[in-house]
Amino acid sequence: MSSGTGAASAPAPDPHDSPPTSDAPAARPARTSSMFSSLSVRNYRLFFMGQVVSNIGTWMQRIAQDWLVLSLTGSSAAVGITTALQFLPMLLFGLYGGVLVDRLRKRPTLLVTQSAMALTAIALAVLTLTGHVQVWHVYVAAFAVGLATVMDNPARQSFVSELVGPGQLQNAVSLNSANFQSARLVGPAVAGLLITGVGTGWAFLFNGLSFIAPLTGLLLMRARELHVVERAPRGKGQLREGVRYVTGRPELIWPIVLVGFVGTFAFNFPVYLSAFADDVFHAGAGAYSMFNTLMAVGSVAGALLAARRGTARLRLLIVAAMAFGALEIAAATTPTLWMFALLMVPLGLFGMTVNVTTNTSIQMSTDPAMRGRVMALYMMVFLGGSPVGAPIVGWVTDTYGARVGLAAGGAVAALAAAVIGLILARVGNLRLSVGWHGGHPRVRFVPREQEALAPAA
Repeated sequence: MSSGTGAASAPAPDPHDSPPTSDAPAARPARTSSMFSSLSVRNYRLFFMGQVVSNIGTWMQRIAQDWLVLSLTGSSAAVGITTALQFLPMLLFGLYGGVLVDRLRKRPTLLVTQSAMALTAIALAVLTLTGHVQVWHVYVAAFAVGLATVMDNPARQSFVSELVGPGQLQNAVSLNSANFQSARLVGPAVAGLLITGVGTGWAFLFNGLSFIAPLTGLLLMRARELHVVERAPRGKGQLREGVRYVTGRPELIWPIVLVGFVGTFAFNFPVYLSAFADDVFHAGAGAYSMFNTLMAVGSVAGALLAARRGTARLRLLIVAAMAFGALEIAAATTPTLWMFALLMVPLGLFGMTVNVTTNTSIQMSTDPAMRGRVMALYMMVFLGGSPVGAPIVGWVTDTYGARVGLAAGGAVAALAAAVIGLILARVGNLRLSVGWHGGHPRVRFVPREQEALAPAA
């Protein structure tokens, strides 16, 4: 990983891939690695274990929050508004959060943000358990969590490099994603049981108490074993500097643009899945939690496969995004609940591949002193697009039906991937090559010089 400011433009293309994701070839990790190698680092192991517990609580609250809003209002648009309010702070203040994260020490910052989210969950639990909850309470809680996320997300993302160093960074990022998605195998199932058995309030309470685990892990870490990253000094123009840094590097800006389209229109699963469970299949909260659980199975598989890969190729990002969009279109047309449920597995796999590949390629291409701002911009686009997309998706779903809403989101993702893939190919001086290899059709991008020499060969 470069210790300087980084090149102003994309590096020379790899003959076998789209533009590389780093301008320092020596810093790239090995192409194969142990799937769980990062867990040998004590500080990262504490971080990972704390996140296991907290992530289960987070998924429980997500399911309970969406179902509570749907129960109080009967509207998919209201679920979309809740999602929008949770991610609106990231859209409004995400870049400022990144500037602050680059200036501050990451561990104390995380202690504050995690504590704030715990208190919000406990407050919502008290309101719900006492029977005083109203939909505006949920809106306020969602917005409060979003405010904490403005600092928490870039801090957590960039703190990983301080825990494991550049050599283990991609493996650790992939394991973080596997951790978060593995919690979907437990959280939604437990949330479904609690909602149908004793009510949503207990899910909120569990989430609030679950933050004890990551807070304990942060306090037990050994500061001397952290990989020191020089913090950015206080100064003027740091936000503009971060934006210029990203926009001047095609291998950063175009993946961020792609996940912006995907996150805004295709990743609105609280709206889509609750509408399919309630309006299309009339199956209730149990089906909604099952859809999330099956998607988690695919997401865990995608994250673990990413942990084994040694590189994060932009070509893989484009293909995974196109496949993700196509699967959403296919899921929108399924006639039965079980066919729809089974498609959640590959949807989760390709969705996680998009997420992890983008995250790791951006982190590996970014100077450490800029990482907070770059990751804040990435998270602002990926998560902050929901305030724009969720109400639109909710309105389309309410007006034209869940099938049309899901198909439209998938179409946007697939089209964006195709267009940005062509742009990256043009930037990298690549062109499409179609032929046969080993008796099978082969479609890939190759350098124009190699394509021009092919007939002579």
